[in-house]
Amino acid sequence: MAARSAALPVGADDDAPQSTQDLTIFVQNLLQQMQGRFATMSDAIIGRIDEMGHRIDELENSIGELMAQAGIDEEPTADGAAPPARSAATPGLRDPLV
Repeated sequence: MAARSAALPVGADDDAPQSTQDLTIFVQNLLQQMQGRFATMSDAIIGRIDEMGHRIDELENSIGELMAQAGIDEEPTADGAAPPARSAATPGLRDPLV
């Protein structure tokens, strides 16, 4: 027994599990704590994602209202993207970069 206590740091023998049953209980408790923390973090992340979704919906509504007030009637294309912007080049003139 003296060889065992000599290999362990001072005070480690008091906290070390004494049997496989103690070790099993310790590991089960640790896993339960980790599972609880994971569930808490998952709930927090899902809550933030939901909140962000609501804020995006409100932003889209506000943008739609502003566009309606400004008289802009741009409808999204079938793929959901905005229609292409018109070229700033003067019609009939060749673009020198092309």
